Amino acid sequence: MPKLVINGIAHDLAEDFITIGRGRDNTIIINHPSVSTRHAQLQRAGEIHRLKDFNSTNGTRVNGIPVTESILRAGDLIQFGAAEARYESPDVAASRPSPPLEPVESKAAELRPVSPELTAVPVDFANASPFPHRKEEKDPVRTAIHIGLAIVVLVFLGSMFAVLIMHAPAL
Repeated sequence: MPKLVINGIAHDLAEDFITIGRGRDNTIIINHPSVSTRHAQLQRAGEIHRLKDFNSTNGTRVNGIPVTESILRAGDLIQFGAAEARYESPDVAASRPSPPLEPVESKAAELRPVSPELTAVPVDFANASPFPHRKEEKDPVRTAIHIGLAIVVLVFLGSMFAVLIMHAPAL
């Protein structure tokens, strides 16, 4: 019988529909903060199991590849968010190896010089920062507010200085 092993606990996959998630109403409950309340579903079709992600927040991966739907094979490593599981099946057909990978043709990046002191960068290089580039924007309203606040602070400090001088004791 196929099993889903999570944290060393084997869950028999005997039902046709098995829901997986953090919520108490799921068939298999994974108590992990990265797992959605209703994270995924396993559907049995004959001797195979089809995994469907329920548009979960942190996603589902099979053998490190993000999936929305996948047919499971024996030995597949599944991640529900950050929680790891392994699909085990005694069925020989389900344990057949994946098809061989096709060779990928690669080529060196075309380089363009930047400046003598810097190294060359690829032509199609873009900023790798996850933060968007901040553009310098001139906002006249914001500038006027800052100037107005500066004038108010200077007038206040000047009036405080004048009050101190008028009430200063004579020496």
